[in-house]
Amino acid sequence: MTTRFAEFLTPENAVLALIDHQTGLLASVRDIQPETLRKNINGLTNMARTADIPSVVTASMPEGPNGPISSDITNVLGPDVINRAGEINAWDSPEFKAAIEATGRKKIIMAGIVTDVCLLFPALSAVAEGYDVYAVIDASGTWDDVTRDAAMLRMSQAGVKVTTWASVLAEVMNDWRFEHGYPLGGVLGGHTAYGLVYESYLSQQPRQEAAE
Repeated sequence: MTTRFAEFLTPENAVLALIDHQTGLLASVRDIQPETLRKNINGLTNMARTADIPSVVTASMPEGPNGPISSDITNVLGPDVINRAGEINAWDSPEFKAAIEATGRKKIIMAGIVTDVCLLFPALSAVAEGYDVYAVIDASGTWDDVTRDAAMLRMSQAGVKVTTWASVLAEVMNDWRFEHGYPLGGVLGGHTAYGLVYESYLSQQPRQEAAE
């Protein structure tokens, strides 16, 4: 294993790439419950915004049946979307690739709809060009479990790191004392069952301060 692949994610070395989270494609996802997927995507985007990680969002022919990028994403990350004219593999889009390169970051936190095409293809292409790709499976989706599992296996074989959005957040956070530590804890709590733990902790703070 090279040092590059052993290095952890940080707000300074990563970029978030969201590929084809479009309304039409989202409606076709069957390997994860719609509300769970939506919550995971929201968690991932809010993690990036909170930690000041740059993001690149792209859509495939949004004027067609795939539809526009979900407003859940643009409401958090802003309206900038790279609309591809026809490239299925986002990495084949000069605009998308240039946007990634412009960040100067070699670690790509990547999610896409559908997993076995819109995530798989650019993940493989980016790894082949020396990037360290983190495929966020629970912020991606596809037709069924078999298709998802096959895509995960192929990505793993190629050196892509298959992960989840909460794991990415914890890796980026690294330490509760970090500048964005507690805000990131709030993001995790707002989108997972960790919220119960976080609320319990916060509720105890006034009592502890009073005791001091």
